[in-house]
Amino acid sequence: MLMCVRTTINLPDALVAEAKARALAEGRTFTSLIAEGLRTVLQGPVDDEPMEPLPAFGDPEGSFLIDPADREALWAALDADGPR
Repeated sequence: MLMCVRTTINLPDALVAEAKARALAEGRTFTSLIAEGLRTVLQGPVDDEPMEPLPAFGDPEGSFLIDPADREALWAALDADGPR
């Protein structure tokens, strides 16, 4: 027995419009197009390559000028230039 789940996802409007146009042009449903896309992605190889580290600004030893876990210090640093 085939079971389906109804779910809600947030997609950019332009992407939805493009996908619906493609589905219509191919004579299929929007749902079947999305399902095929998910299957294609899930069947592909898993990228196990390590990601390039993000740049760290601060002293040459790589310590941060602000602890990213300290929310108040982070907001204070972001607001240091004044409102934008």
